[in-house]
Amino acid sequence: MDGDLLARGEKAARVIKRQRQRRKFKKKSLNVAKYKWRYDALEEAPMGNGIVLEKRVIEQKQPHSGLIKCVRVQLRKNGRVVTAHVPRDKAINFIDEHDEVTVVGLGGSQKGQMGSISGVRFKVIAVNGIPLSELRKGKKQKAKR
Repeated sequence: MDGDLLARGEKAARVIKRQRQRRKFKKKSLNVAKYKWRYDALEEAPMGNGIVLEKRVIEQKQPHSGLIKCVRVQLRKNGRVVTAHVPRDKAINFIDEHDEVTVVGLGGSQKGQMGSISGVRFKVIAVNGIPLSELRKGKKQKAKR
């Protein structure tokens, strides 16, 4: 009586309750909504500030080959350490350790990684309050700290 049969009779409530407990997290949407705070480092905010701990290079997943320039950032709001991708050519040269950067989500499926960048969910958009795109074009210079 414990299987997939529709429970009927005196003990029906007990059987249905047990089946419901077993299937509690089968639906991913329920699981994600309930425990979103565990893996969402920005805590549902669109962007966040943090301090650069180190610069690093990550290899792409198969079948692509190449080196992705990234930085390890400790977020100001909750102290979590995340890896953020630095987009575009030679943009990594404008970021030093202990700089303050602004990160946003990469926007993959369900706030996950994008493409062949494994384990990277964020990208850098500003350094010390100045947009990275303007630093690259030479329109502005990085503020000294």
